[in-house]
Amino acid sequence: MSHHLAAAQAGTLGQLYIDDLYVFPGQTGTVFIMNVNSDVTGEQAEPSFLPGARYEFKVHLDGGAQEQVTYRLTFEEPDSDGHQQYQLHVLTGADAVDDSAPGELVLEGRTGQATETVGLKAWAGRIGDAFYIDLSLLGIVNGAVRTGTALDLSGWNPDTAQNSFTDTTVDSIVLEVPHGHFQMHPGTEIAVWCATRITEGDDDWHQINRYGQPMLWPIFWPDDVHFTHPANTRHPSEDYAADGKYVADLIASTVAASGTSGDPDGYGRAVARELFPDVMRHVVGTPAVYGFAGRNGRTLADNAPEAMLSLVTNTAVPSGLKHTVAEHLRDTKFPYVVPAPKE
Repeated sequence: MSHHLAAAQAGTLGQLYIDDLYVFPGQTGTVFIMNVNSDVTGEQAEPSFLPGARYEFKVHLDGGAQEQVTYRLTFEEPDSDGHQQYQLHVLTGADAVDDSAPGELVLEGRTGQATETVGLKAWAGRIGDAFYIDLSLLGIVNGAVRTGTALDLSGWNPDTAQNSFTDTTVDSIVLEVPHGHFQMHPGTEIAVWCATRITEGDDDWHQINRYGQPMLWPIFWPDDVHFTHPANTRHPSEDYAADGKYVADLIASTVAASGTSGDPDGYGRAVARELFPDVMRHVVGTPAVYGFAGRNGRTLADNAPEAMLSLVTNTAVPSGLKHTVAEHLRDTKFPYVVPAPKE
């Protein structure tokens, strides 16, 4: 667990808050996208990425409990134009879990510009946020889950839903790992999560924030706005033992009150097992989808909130929003995101 100073820093620096993770097949490989520093709360911090912090993609291979590949990005101070130089190191094997391991420097770039080496592509910069949800719907589901009461959607009209993230922006890191990668070729089962880390003048790196599947935090810890829950600082392999029962019980209570399952306790445990460890699973080279048919990675277009809210309550929860609401914020070509216009 990180100490209070680290938590205090996270509470004031949006650059360390992870907003979303996406994993899907791109034009030439597997795409990993980490979004941080949303301005939806009006608390965006500058510069875009925290100099000296680590932004890491963690990749587990073929069901491994520990990550076997880590992509670590670090950013320098912004120049006079506001751009930042960055370095990408790759760590494999035992080094992938070792904060003291330096890794191999494979790429250097500058925010706002695409960079490529031996098929590995990278881009980082400010973008329009393609995430979409009407937060009033989330509030309704939060109320039911928090209190273990029946979900009441009588006051919700999907036809009048509005995207709460319209015109918001985030800082985004995009990697595309080629399908020719010796460890992540088509057919490989991967599980991905991402994390932000800082050091405080000693030799230790403190994990501040992490992200695997969408919507877990706002559904199950909506009141912890400063991310002080120890889930943020632990490894995904510890998730079920630490929070499996808590999440299962919340789901079971809501489902029981709603009457949507003949075995609420069993349903709660099954969903908790589905959600933990908190990683995003994907079979390399296959279509990505995060929806009712299943969860195999996540594309920028997927209506993940609708899928998650429905899963947790065991009933259809119509969001009222279609993927077209943010269609202008997605691209079919690398980096797949749309840079935000300069102010």
